[in-house]
Amino acid sequence: MARSLRRTRRDDGVAAVLAGAASAAAAEVEASLAGAPDATAAAFFDVDNTMIRGASIYFFGKGMAGRGLVTTGDLVRFGWQQLRFRVRGQEDMDAVAGIREKALGLVAGKSVAEIVAYGEEIYDELMEQRIWSGTRALAQQHLDAGQRVFLVTATPVELARIISGRLGLTGALGTVSEVEDGLYTGRLVGEPLHGPAKAEAVRALAEMEGLDLARCTAYSDSSNDVPLLSLVGHAVAVNPDTALRELARSRGWEVRDFRTGRKAVKVGVPAAAGIGAVSGGVVAGLALRRRRAGQRPLDRLRAVAGV
Repeated sequence: MARSLRRTRRDDGVAAVLAGAASAAAAEVEASLAGAPDATAAAFFDVDNTMIRGASIYFFGKGMAGRGLVTTGDLVRFGWQQLRFRVRGQEDMDAVAGIREKALGLVAGKSVAEIVAYGEEIYDELMEQRIWSGTRALAQQHLDAGQRVFLVTATPVELARIISGRLGLTGALGTVSEVEDGLYTGRLVGEPLHGPAKAEAVRALAEMEGLDLARCTAYSDSSNDVPLLSLVGHAVAVNPDTALRELARSRGWEVRDFRTGRKAVKVGVPAAAGIGAVSGGVVAGLALRRRRAGQRPLDRLRAVAGV
């Protein structure tokens, strides 16, 4: 049993390194910003509940459902398993792996260009108005200081690039799907960019771009991102979950909370929700279809997506 556990941890570590390297290679740093005056410092922002209010993948899924690109059967099959993960607060990794394979199968054979085009439309329709102005201002401060600013997220890298581009940032690190001849194969490169994989991606990007991690800053709402926050010289907890808030206090990390006028709640999305464009959005689509049918309540489903 101990040997099996060690092998599993070793395999997970290799997958995280592979995912991080793939994400760094796919970052597509904007050439105009690559020569920033403060070339060795950068800022790294998580997306969901840090840069955007709620889960970016939720809104992408809602937009896809509205375009008839997610079926009722798909919504039922994936949505309630996502809800179970959120309510229980823990993940059965075997089940997560199974959902990942099914979700990736939904995009297999589809054109990357087509998905990107949908993503651009959906960002403008559903996401732009949900950007946290406070977090956006923090990113702008780094840009104004001549530093580069990157998004780091489990969201598919194609969607992460759209958000980064719309915000005028330097680039984005996200989950990388395998592509052949412009079409998704239905497989990931490594694993979702989550937890340790985010730190690996930033480490790889720092080596590529000549960044001094001791001079870099990272922002996140989730305790899942402690590996990333611990990697840089300056960590900031933004709209933090309970565990991250406590850890930030114990480590002396800065805390910024832009959730005004309501109780700060846990709005993190489990790792399973960051595995691909379709799987992450099925709860949104299910809520939309049930609302049209006049069925309720939907509060628990909305809570899954953090909105």
